[in-house]
Amino acid sequence: MKKLGFMTLLITATLLFTLAFSAAAAGPKAPTAPVPAAAAVPAASVPVATPERHPHIDEALEHMRAAKKELESAEHDFEGHRVKSIEHLNQAMHEAEICMKMK
Repeated sequence: MKKLGFMTLLITATLLFTLAFSAAAAGPKAPTAPVPAAAAVPAASVPVATPERHPHIDEALEHMRAAKKELESAEHDFEGHRVKSIEHLNQAMHEAEICMKMK
């Protein structure tokens, strides 16, 4: 029963971290300067910026890395549950990195 309660607490904390970081990232943006018009150049020589293929997975990876950093800096061991949580985050980050490599 204690394990279930701890896992519920851990999942809730992870979701709260995710929402907090998402809200902070969605904050006000600084205005950008207008881009001056460039001279006509053949299209073949102009590098084209490719859009990010998996923005949600990339953002989730950032949140998992932040959560891992917080867990690593925690002072209490929580009877081994902190270490186990870090192991699970490592596995989740590995799976997310595989997702990032897919088309």
